Amino acid sequence: MNLLQAPQSVVMIRPHAFCSNPETQGDNAFQTPTPKDVSLKARDEFDAAVSTLRSHGVDVNVFEDFGTRHTPDSVFPNNWFSTHAGGHVALYPMFAKNRQRERRSDVIDMLKRDFRVSDVIDYSGLEHDGLALEGTGAMVLDHIGRIAFVAKSNRADPVVLERFCTHFNYEPIAFDAHDAAGQAIYHTNVLMGIGTDFALVGLDLIPDAERRQTVVDRLAETGREVIALTPWQIENFAGNAIELTGNSRILALSSRALDALRPEQIDVIERSATPVPLTIPTLESAGGSVRCMIAGIHLTRRPERNAA
Repeated sequence: MNLLQAPQSVVMIRPHAFCSNPETQGDNAFQTPTPKDVSLKARDEFDAAVSTLRSHGVDVNVFEDFGTRHTPDSVFPNNWFSTHAGGHVALYPMFAKNRQRERRSDVIDMLKRDFRVSDVIDYSGLEHDGLALEGTGAMVLDHIGRIAFVAKSNRADPVVLERFCTHFNYEPIAFDAHDAAGQAIYHTNVLMGIGTDFALVGLDLIPDAERRQTVVDRLAETGREVIALTPWQIENFAGNAIELTGNSRILALSSRALDALRPEQIDVIERSATPVPLTIPTLESAGGSVRCMIAGIHLTRRPERNAA
């Protein structure tokens, strides 16, 4: 089975002090305030999501965040690191100060121990220059066509994007994207999700007709069927989904997102993947959904060594 776009192993961070992040409310229109103590409910939703993914054969590597570093968005690790075929890992500069504390060495140590890692390219020092590129939140990567789709925002600096694409051999396709109120979409992965044989894209939120058609054409070049999502479906996180490989190929998305999809859109997905809904309403109040919670591991696992 082709694992290039749909990894079998993932990293997820279990939150113990979850709340809606006050430092990111300014540009994240998907975010809503949370009551003072929602951490237990958030943790229960997280645990149920991990259990569901594992029941479908996904290898989930869970790390705990006990909240001692005051990192309310740590449940969304895909923003601070990504992994790539050939043994490559990238570390990213983050926009909000408290999100910069999310990076942790134990995750990278696990990757080096259990998977073949040839290099780690660290862009995080660019935070000192006020630059940010928030991983596979800011970029939606077509691992097959080697394209980085990027909605322009303060979370996706063009200088860092150019460096990433040069190092990792991706072609950048950047475009403006705005919600119904005219606010810039803060992360590309709420706008689109790319599977092996299909792509979910909020085309109506890309105002430039030429750039919109470019996105469609480049996805179609690799044989994907483009599923156009409405602004209302995007608001309900229908674009914030990730294709994974377990016992078979699945599309992990929230229950809210699946409920927003029309039957004919689900039919297209089900030709190649099984939708697996995860119920995470508390976690979604932070402005991200299932895709944001999952950092895919696109690395080759080391062979297990028998104990002497």
